[in-house]
Amino acid sequence: MAETILVAVAWPYASGPRHIGHVAGFGVPSDTFARYHRLRGNRVLMVSGTDEHGTPILVAADQEGVAPSAIADRYSAVIAEDLRRLGLSYDIFTRTTTGNHRAVVQDVFRTLHAKGYLLRQTTLGAFSTRSGRTLPDRYIEGTCPHCGAPDARGDQCDSCTRQLDPTELVDPRSRIDGEPPVFRETEHFLLDLPAFAGALREWIDRQPHWRPNVRAFSLNLLDDLRPRAMTRDLDWGVPIPLPEFEDRDDKRIYVWFDAVIGYLSASVEWAAARGTPDAWRDFWQNPKARHFYFMGKDNIVFHSVIWPSVLLGYGAGGTVGGGQGHPALELPYDIVSSEYLTMEGRKFSNSRGVVIYVRDVLDRYAPDALRYVLTAAGPENQDADFTWAEFLRRNNDELVATWGNLVNRTLSLAHRHFGVVPHPGMLQPADRAVLEGVAAGFESVGQLLEAARFKAALAQAMALAAQVNQYLGEQEPWRLVASDRERAATVLHTALRCVDSLKVVLAPFLPFSSQQLHRLLGYAGDLAGEPIFQEHGDPDGRTHQVLTGDYQSAEGRWEPSALPAGRPLPPPAPLFRKLDPSIVAEELARMAGPGG
Repeated sequence: MAETILVAVAWPYASGPRHIGHVAGFGVPSDTFARYHRLRGNRVLMVSGTDEHGTPILVAADQEGVAPSAIADRYSAVIAEDLRRLGLSYDIFTRTTTGNHRAVVQDVFRTLHAKGYLLRQTTLGAFSTRSGRTLPDRYIEGTCPHCGAPDARGDQCDSCTRQLDPTELVDPRSRIDGEPPVFRETEHFLLDLPAFAGALREWIDRQPHWRPNVRAFSLNLLDDLRPRAMTRDLDWGVPIPLPEFEDRDDKRIYVWFDAVIGYLSASVEWAAARGTPDAWRDFWQNPKARHFYFMGKDNIVFHSVIWPSVLLGYGAGGTVGGGQGHPALELPYDIVSSEYLTMEGRKFSNSRGVVIYVRDVLDRYAPDALRYVLTAAGPENQDADFTWAEFLRRNNDELVATWGNLVNRTLSLAHRHFGVVPHPGMLQPADRAVLEGVAAGFESVGQLLEAARFKAALAQAMALAAQVNQYLGEQEPWRLVASDRERAATVLHTALRCVDSLKVVLAPFLPFSSQQLHRLLGYAGDLAGEPIFQEHGDPDGRTHQVLTGDYQSAEGRWEPSALPAGRPLPPPAPLFRKLDPSIVAEELARMAGPGG
């Protein structure tokens, strides 16, 4: 029976182009997961968009001397195009500056306020000494008062996992300019997180399938819950939907309250654009639906504590949820958090020039090569270091030499000597063994993908490719063609069926080359479908571009090959490009810059 799966992907800030560390955390894993479930025949809704409110946009706008909307417009387009080129198959990748998003955020805010979960209090707010703008907690760093870590953030210390307030930091400083912030009294609405502590603990206790680091970190947070501000002293963001704030331009809803609600608002937008305005409910108000959230580890607190608290408080909701008579919105089923990716031993930093932008890699290399390396050597369960030497090695020694070599020699031999998928003779034990081994991969690789163990799943798939390579080496069909043509036909038929099956097994990881191989095997349609751009109308009369796609009509299925004998085979072509070792020095020189 088909499952209902929501794939909720972290929203990248539209303050600049994204680097490969970002897509290693939220992008490639979520897309691999969504593609797998679609191949299984499950109903998938993959949602996200650009996060266009808050201080990062204002900082970028100040630096360029332009309006925040200009920054958001520019980088939303850049990011969406990068993600399309990387093959991320969103059902909807939208924006937080739409009228639809504003309406959903305000509905959630009003509902929580009416239920008493938003507390109006006077607090000490942090402001920049240079610009006078408010500084979000995450833009303030200092020494942790509990463990002494020198780089604690204003909301939490990653070293001891304690929740913090910027005023508690020793020697606090702004991440923007390094100056100490100015603290002054300001009035805000705080989400009453302690009111949800018991329900949160009970819920997390029921999630043994979470990654251990996510579960332990989240439970530790519950020991020190305190109300957290959900508004900020800004003039850029979603307005506070209360009568006394209608004419005020000095306060907006906090971007992290705003952004996580984007998962819901994007789903609402997706349903409306399809002409089925209630279709989102089957993903959000269906107890059988499972929600998977993908992000980097620095965002765990927002997805395991703050967003679940908002969902618990909202319940069946107000205008959007439907209120009484409708089921409550579902809580996350799994929070798939990745660790950090460093680059050549250094932490990614735009300001220090330690960065590899997605678009630059895709200008020079195939998207599947990047996807492969970010999965095989990415930060799934521990911090990982991206090096160009490792990129070269994995591309040439694994992607090209194992999978690419198997495909190329199988197709080349079959096309040269038969021109079609050969008709097999009697299968021998070796033929049946390799076919059964590859067929079993649908179960073994599938189980790993179900558990979001992408690195292990890819390694298992590549091990199967190596087994088929070994089979070909032992059977030597290139020699059999002259001495026993029927046996050569049987071996190549067997190998082609294995390649056809592995094409599907690897499709979640390598969508572009899998589609190319689909055509080289004589199929005419789309294996899985690819993301495209589409214009969406908005309740306020504007239009905006979204990334979406028609994935339901694709013909790929998570099952062993049924490749028919006698099908004509097109001329073969290499799936991957072997890279010259010189690229390592070239890329390191680019990183160093002129005179580096």
